Amino acid sequence: MINYITVLLVLFPLLGSVIVAFIRGEQAKNIALGFSLIELAMAILAWTKFDYANPDSQFIYNQPWIESLGIHFKVGMDGISFLLVLLTTVLVPLIILSSFRKEFRKPHALYALILFMQTGLVGVFTSLDAFLFYVAWEAALIPIYFISAIWGGEDRIRVTFKFFVYTMFGSLFMLIGIIYLFIQTPGHSFDINQFYQVALDKGTQSWLFWCFFLAFAIKMPIFPFHTWQPDTYTSAPTVGTMLLSGIMLKMGIYGVMRWLLPVLPLGLMQWGQTALILSIIGVVYASIIAFTQKDIKRLIAYSSIAHVGLISAGIFALNVQGMQGAMIQMISHGINVVGLFFVVEIIFDRTKARESYLLGGIASKAPVLAATFLIILLGAVALPLTNGFVGEFLLLNSIYEYGVWYAIVAGLTIIFGAVYMLRMYGNVMFGKEGTASANFTDVIGAEKLVLYAICAMVIFFGFKPQYLLHISEASVNNLLEIIKLKMQ
Repeated sequence: MINYITVLLVLFPLLGSVIVAFIRGEQAKNIALGFSLIELAMAILAWTKFDYANPDSQFIYNQPWIESLGIHFKVGMDGISFLLVLLTTVLVPLIILSSFRKEFRKPHALYALILFMQTGLVGVFTSLDAFLFYVAWEAALIPIYFISAIWGGEDRIRVTFKFFVYTMFGSLFMLIGIIYLFIQTPGHSFDINQFYQVALDKGTQSWLFWCFFLAFAIKMPIFPFHTWQPDTYTSAPTVGTMLLSGIMLKMGIYGVMRWLLPVLPLGLMQWGQTALILSIIGVVYASIIAFTQKDIKRLIAYSSIAHVGLISAGIFALNVQGMQGAMIQMISHGINVVGLFFVVEIIFDRTKARESYLLGGIASKAPVLAATFLIILLGAVALPLTNGFVGEFLLLNSIYEYGVWYAIVAGLTIIFGAVYMLRMYGNVMFGKEGTASANFTDVIGAEKLVLYAICAMVIFFGFKPQYLLHISEASVNNLLEIIKLKMQ
């Protein structure tokens, strides 16, 4: 079984999606949770067999798909992709469990779409064929579009349409780049190793850089390709927001690391600094906008843009600290942002309000929520001994090596983030009791289970980050060697 573990991780949620689609009533969420837990168990099994010292892809499954066009169903996992597969398989069950107290119309359709999206996400992180990568990339977009459009809030159609247009626009340019590279390969292949070996001149790599970068920058998103994000995160149902922020935006970061940097190193030499500057601008811009937000869900959305900007800047600094910092911060950000949006959903479910001035005094009525919220928030603001600290430290160190002034400006995200997040927490939890929170009740049942699990990860990976760093270390070093060798 272990030799087929990657293909099972990709296709098993698809099987679950088909089955759940035919389950009517509340049983749909139980069946969906069961499939997601089995998927998590398979990922843990792969973890026990994973060779940390091997920088190459493991558990490879390679089967001709459309052989006449050089298309293969080729999947595998190295340390970089495996970390993101772990993130996906851990968060999806928590996201499903977080929705148990909420009633949805047509729940079978919602949970089927969540599992279908998991197939697309795992497919993106494990694809070793560019055509398969593109198919999985688009497959992950389809379910989140329907989740947001059907179960979203007010103005959901306009907001979701804007999101769809943005992402499809970027995907079209990426497809052009993929087709061009396919034509340039000696045997007309979509295999990732063939793409790595294509030798193109600086001018060609320059425009190809933007074909791929646009797709990945929109998905992350980074400035100025971010304008779809705050509206979409706010309008989407919380399960959709969790999927978008916790996992889906990592597709763009992963795409930069796996497909952009090693394939187009000369384009990186020409435009890498521009990409880094745009990322840092996004850090400061999103942090400043976050200060003005009264809607706490929208505040967290802008906070996410700032954190992702820092991750992107660390990657384009092109050193080991930046790459490793990006890897651990992707995991930490996914855990923390899912926890933060879940807390917002709990508050909104009880008060029907997200504006901080309508809330207040919740801590006295819900001490468990207040304590768990604080732990997750401290992870988000990178307090030492929480999961967010190590990643942000490595990222800032990498940017400092690239340029001192870049690091000084990028470091503002820690100061700004601590201020607006702690101010929001103080107003909501300890401020004067608002009209909306007068009858607030503490968390129970599945809510406690989700919050405790997230808090445990915040604390554990704050004390033991090496468990994550060891997984990706060999693959990150190998990736940097490939990039720097091709730059010579």
